[in-house]
Amino acid sequence: MQIGYCVHDLNDAAVLRRVRMLEIGGARVALAGFARDAALRPEIEERTPLHLGVSRDAAFLQRAGLAAKNAVFNTEIKDRFADCEIVMARNLEQLAIAARITGERPLVYECLDIHRLLVEDGLAARLVQQLEGALLPRCAALLTSSPAFLRNHFDHRPLQAPTYVIENKLLLDPQDPAPAALETQTAREGPITIGWFGMLRCKRTLAFLEELATAAEGRIEVLVAGKPSPAEVPDLAQRVGAHPHMTFHGSYTYNDLLELYGRCDFAWSVDWFEEGLNSQWLLPNRLYEAITYGCVPIAMRDVEVGKWLKREGAGLIVEDADDAKATLLAMTRSQAAQLRAQAQDIDTSKTTADTAECERLVALLAELTRP
Repeated sequence: MQIGYCVHDLNDAAVLRRVRMLEIGGARVALAGFARDAALRPEIEERTPLHLGVSRDAAFLQRAGLAAKNAVFNTEIKDRFADCEIVMARNLEQLAIAARITGERPLVYECLDIHRLLVEDGLAARLVQQLEGALLPRCAALLTSSPAFLRNHFDHRPLQAPTYVIENKLLLDPQDPAPAALETQTAREGPITIGWFGMLRCKRTLAFLEELATAAEGRIEVLVAGKPSPAEVPDLAQRVGAHPHMTFHGSYTYNDLLELYGRCDFAWSVDWFEEGLNSQWLLPNRLYEAITYGCVPIAMRDVEVGKWLKREGAGLIVEDADDAKATLLAMTRSQAAQLRAQAQDIDTSKTTADTAECERLVALLAELTRP
């Protein structure tokens, strides 16, 4: 089966993970989409994607304009997806593009974030909600990464298609052995280290970790890795680099995860960006990565990540920022070791996707093509 995949950012590591899942599951993928950078990462470039233009971070209206231009004027997309039995679109602006060229083929909406304009009031928000309302009835299926997105949003929208929760599990290469970090690790010494990895866009998290590292006076170190949002935290690298107890690694790849998480005791899994909305509902990559590589996620009790960890009996679950700060400042090496042991007890099937899971995803999509 060949799947046309229209994405919001060709360079997003999560996009590459989904493409690899589909390929491992037995599908061929025709790829098209925006990118946040002019140059494409090698793993994407080798798949010869159709580059639809450079988009900007935190610029929904700019992306919407780019999507409208491609939907109306770009005939290359129709040609690229001509032999595809299914067209899948990642995020709303890509759904608008895909809907123009899908025809009678199944249109699959993959939604991993609920943009604030989809739940707010105001003219711009109403226009975006109207667009979503017009597109959802066209969908043959919805893929999302958290049940909270269904409960809090899609259950109240004009979606008539079946919905599937495909969590953001870590995708391991079928030929590779399980990560060594899954085995019981030896006792750690020195400062307790907290890792903040992934999409670096939360100003409040940066300020919190700066204050925490300062108050700990060397007993806590913070390792930051990923790509900072130029719109939200343009000075992140400078601020982290100037702090004596914080280190900025920069961007990373899947191959770096074992080494990065191996340096940490805890993984900061709190996201205050769009607090109370998307950040409260999502189950982020770092949750699954941290546990897979022997690290303890830190999460708030009343968000979806905290609920996930509570069900599994693991993680450092706190009430609020003050509780997080007090708990971490009082954390001992023995307490950290106990929490790490609890995290390592979670079955790997809860955090990693294997070949069988990839095959199930492709089979699910293939079923949509049957009359």
